[in-house]
Parts: sequence; C-alpha cells; structure tokens
Amino acid sequence: MAELETDIRYIKGVGEAKAKALSKLGIHTLRELVSYFPRAYDDRSVFKRIDELIVGENACVAAVVASPPRLSRVRKGLDITRFRAVDETGSISITFFNQSYIKDSFKVGETYVFYGRVVGKIGQPEFTNPVFEKEGANQTTGRIMPVYHLTAGVSQNFIAKAVAQGLLECGDVLPDPLPPVVRSERKFAQARYAYNNIHFPKDFEALELSRRRFIFEELCVLSCAMALLKSRRVVKHGKALKKCDIDEFYASLPFELTGAQKRSIDEALGDMYKPVPMSRLVQGDVGSGKTVVAAACCFAAVRSGGQAAFMAPTEILAEQHFKTLTALLEPFGMRITLLTGGLKAKEKREAYAAIESGETDIIVGTHALISGGVVYKDLTLVVADEQHRFGVQQRAALGQKGDSPHILVMSATPIPRTLALIIYGEMDVSVIDELPPGRQPIDTYAVGEDMRARIYAFMRKQVEAGRQVYVVCPMVEENEEYDENLKSVKEYAEKLQNAVFPDLKIALLHGRMKPNEKEAVMTAFSAGEIDVLVATTVIEVGVDVPNASLMVVENADRFGLSQLHQLRGRIGRGEHKSYCVLFEGSGGSVSRERLKVMCETNDGFKISEADLRLRGPGDFFGKRQHGLPELKVANFATDMTVLKDAKDAADEVIMRDPSLSSPDNAGLRSYIDAMIEKSADILN
Repeated sequence: MAELETDIRYIKGVGEAKAKALSKLGIHTLRELVSYFPRAYDDRSVFKRIDELIVGENACVAAVVASPPRLSRVRKGLDITRFRAVDETGSISITFFNQSYIKDSFKVGETYVFYGRVVGKIGQPEFTNPVFEKEGANQTTGRIMPVYHLTAGVSQNFIAKAVAQGLLECGDVLPDPLPPVVRSERKFAQARYAYNNIHFPKDFEALELSRRRFIFEELCVLSCAMALLKSRRVVKHGKALKKCDIDEFYASLPFELTGAQKRSIDEALGDMYKPVPMSRLVQGDVGSGKTVVAAACCFAAVRSGGQAAFMAPTEILAEQHFKTLTALLEPFGMRITLLTGGLKAKEKREAYAAIESGETDIIVGTHALISGGVVYKDLTLVVADEQHRFGVQQRAALGQKGDSPHILVMSATPIPRTLALIIYGEMDVSVIDELPPGRQPIDTYAVGEDMRARIYAFMRKQVEAGRQVYVVCPMVEENEEYDENLKSVKEYAEKLQNAVFPDLKIALLHGRMKPNEKEAVMTAFSAGEIDVLVATTVIEVGVDVPNASLMVVENADRFGLSQLHQLRGRIGRGEHKSYCVLFEGSGGSVSRERLKVMCETNDGFKISEADLRLRGPGDFFGKRQHGLPELKVANFATDMTVLKDAKDAADEVIMRDPSLSSPDNAGLRSYIDAMIEKSADILN
C-alpha cells in the first residue's frame, strides 16, 4: 500500500516520461492523481442496435467483424484501415486513420464492442476511429467512462488506467478531511466508495452520491480554512484608535449620508477602536458611496494621530480619490499627498520625505505606495479600492509598512452574500445596500448592427442637448486579437471623427497611453471639452463625469456582466436621464441571455448572480484573482444551496474546536494546512 504523498513516477504504469506530462496537469503525487476528478462522463453503458443508430450521436454497438480489415495507403503520411461489422439488424462501416497496426487487432467472425460518434448517411452508418474492445471485456465500453482534462502526451485511456492503479495502491488510505460527525449527520458515502464512483461510477445514482459528498467536502473545507485564517488574524495585536467625534465629519458634508453608509462607518470604526487589526470589506454597488465611508475612516485614523494609505488600481482612479479626499478632509487641516508611478523623480523624493517625517497624513496612490522607497511614520489605516484588482500579496505588502495597521478594502463588484462569506471568510463584511438619493436607474438596451444608424443619431442628439458620451471598445489595436468584427479603439475613434461626427470633438483613452496623456484626456472630458470619449475599460472604475448621459459598448458579448455593470456605473451620476446601449456582437444565444439581464435590472447583486451562473467565478473575479483555490467538483454558481449547508457545518466544527486540534479533526486540519501552503499567495 503506497503513501498518499508517493511520487507518481513510482505508480505502476506511469514512469518518468508520463510523470513529466502529468505534472503539467498539476499531478505530482498519488494524492493528486486520485483527486484529479473527471470533467465529464461518457455513458457507454447503453448499447444500441445498428438499425437504431442516429447520425451525430455517440453510441455503443456490439457487432461481428464481417470482412477482413483492409489497409490502404492513400498518400505519404495517410493510411486507412477499413472493414465491415454486422449485427442482426444491419451493417456498419468501421474506419481507422493512420493506425495500420489495427489491421491485426480484429478477427472475422468475432464480436467486438465499438463506441464513437456515428457518421455517414441514414441507413449507411459509419464509425471513424472508434474505441473498441472484445465483447465482455468491459474495460472501456459497457460502462460509464470518465472524461479528463488532458495535456500533450497524455490520453484518456492512460489517465483512466493510472487513476485505477492509484486507487488500487491507496488501499483504504484515501484523503478524507470530513470529520466523522459531519459525515454521519449528513449520511455521506465513505471515502473509498466516493473516490471509486467519482472516477468509475457503477451507475448515475452512485455518481450523484459521490459528487454530492465531494461538493460539500470542498466547500466545507474552504469555509473552515477561511474561518481558521480569521481566527489567526484576531490573535494579532493592533493599535486601538482614540475615539473621535465623527459627527463633526458628517456635519461638514454637503449631502446627507444614507443609513447604509452610516452603518458601514459605525461597523468600521467599531473595529478600529479595538486593539485588534481591522480586516473589513465594504461592498457596495456602483455609486453607493463607498469612498465617503473610506474618508470617514481616514478622518478617524488621522484624528487619532496616525497616517492612512489609500491604494487604487489605476492612476486615474488614484488621482480622483486624491481630489475627493482633499475636498472632504483638507478643511480639517489634514494633509493629503498623491504618490503614483507617473510622478517625476523630484516629486517622488519630496513625497517620500513628507511621508517619512509625518508631514503628510493621508497618502493616496497606486502600487507605488508599497515601493521600497516609501517609509511611513505611523501607518495606522490601509484602504484598498477595487480589492479584486490587487493580489492579496500587494495588500499584505502595504500592511507590512506599518505595525499591524487596520485594513479596509472596498469592492463595487457585488457578490451574493453567501459567496462573500466564503471568499472573504477571513474578513468582516459591510454591505452598502442603498444608493444615495438622486441616482436614477439607467435605461439599458441590447441592439444589433441594424440599429447602428439610429444609435449614431441618438449620440448626436445627446451631444446637441449639452450631454457627453462614452464609447467603450474591448481592444486597443486592430491586430491585438484577430476578429474582423471586433471594434479597435484607435481605428474606431478615427472612423467616428472622420466619417460619422466630423463636427464633434472626439478623443481617445486607453491603458497604453502615458499617465500624463490619460490625465489630460480625462481632465478635458470632465471639463466638458470633449463630446465623445472612445475608450477601453480603463474607464471602468472611478471616473466621475456627471454630465455624461450615454454609454455605447461595442462587442458587449466580450465583457462579463459585472464588468458591464461597472462600466454602466460611469453614467447616471448627475441630474440627467442616462442610457446604456450594448451592441451584441457575435456571441450567439448565451451572449443574448447575458445581455438581457443587463437590460432588465440595475441591481448589481442580481447581475453578479447571473454572471456567476453563466460564467463561473474564474471569469467573474478575473484570472486567479478571486482569492480561491480552484474547485474540482463544486460550482459556486449552481451549488449555492450546498454552499450554505457547508458554511453552517464549518461554523459548527470551528465553534467546537477552534484550532482543529482534536483527533477527529486531524484529517481536516492537515488538508487545510496543505491548502493554505499551496495557495499562500492568495489566501494569506
């Protein structure tokens, strides 16, 4: 019996070369091999007669070889082996390409089972390169077969055999992190049964029982891991702020805060007044007023004698936050400094000196805030805006610039609450679930190319009424990604200026421009000097132009719903009725279903749920930035009910045994330790 950490090179039938190929799939040990679950299944358990075959379907057929296999060499590099097989209802032509050895694998008069996609014509079915074996073998036919993700040098057949051998060598020692009490309460299958039937199910009922267990197991382990991380955070000692008169800050505002904003501020200040570092997420829809919440926390940090650092993902957004915080906090004598990569060397040196000496109270910037040259005098609070755009390591690096500072992260990507509790399990979550008065819903329309002339006319009408227009494209240059239907920002801006609106002021904005160029364009647009701004998603976050009342998104099928919602949030910020037009592109029916959601609701939470359902968390949060280890079986979009049950079970386990030190939780603890170590860059 092999140990679970045994190198797969030593598993019978694998060896050095195949082990190297398997490593590309993340399989290095016996544990990883048996935990490499199928992505789908082929039902080869149902046999059909030849006269029942339908062209285009996959099917299993038991048939007798009726003619000797004949090998033909069509040309160099192409040979064909053909023969005919029959059953009592008809005959089928079997063809193999470039497999000359196949000729000697069949004997006339013997029965074989073939599995593959039926091609040919009605009444004249054919198989091309089918899976086959002798009748009764039941190794690759006559059963439900797993389908795995592959890589070069690895076939389905090889992985299936390797997994079967791995399960055999494991004996009874299989990964099982579920505590016995959780397993028995929910009547889950034993680990041996679950592993056997997730890979090689005896029937679909056994497969479902196994999947149910693994879905729950993954989500429960993840919930426990997050809870454990949270408990570790609470052990740290932090600096408790002196209480300040927050009403003084409220009284200075030229507007009334919503109840949700005040609640979020109270929750954050409650954390900051404790000698434990705050770790709080403020989650709110586009335009819900998260920046004012952050400003209130900065106010409290500075009044307590400390410094606050406010990190934004882009220079444009950093500059906007700088202006907002200056307007809100400078009247209290608080000194605010902007620190971005675009500053000149002399300006940077001056900023560094002011930060280190304590001459400045609040530092707003991009990742420049964590550069080696920055030394803070007394960093008390860290604010990270649009947190999913930063790696956790970046936030941690900023946190290390101080002595366990309080951390507040903000996200305008609404996440279903149950999912938020898992993802941000190590954080406390505040939700701003109401918009400030005066924010109007934005009328949204998904249209095809046949509407282009009308949309251009509507754009002109908006400009003539004194409004401004955003046009968003997914690309910068024509050659960036080959698709003749995609709108390139540069080409499209030229076309609009030269052929469509020669009398209007049209400008271009994209991420590859120099910081001072971007700033000049945005300043001009904010000042009303530009009628139509053609841009990439660089304007997705933070740009605030109340006079912009129309957004046109080209190739909208190329964006996620949550991203489209972010983009749409750039308009409707003033007193004017606003509109968003989504050109459908060539995304097909799934794209139309997604865009329909955008037209039906302005509710970011409903949109995020649809985005999860239709695209999954990887795309939803951006590539590997959602702070989650990859799930093998569970799906955040479809398994939300199980997610809640798993979270409840995890809470019970942690409540009974906060450090997971009891013998019953040993398997769970070692599983979590391995997971945290493997995902250290995104979980710690």
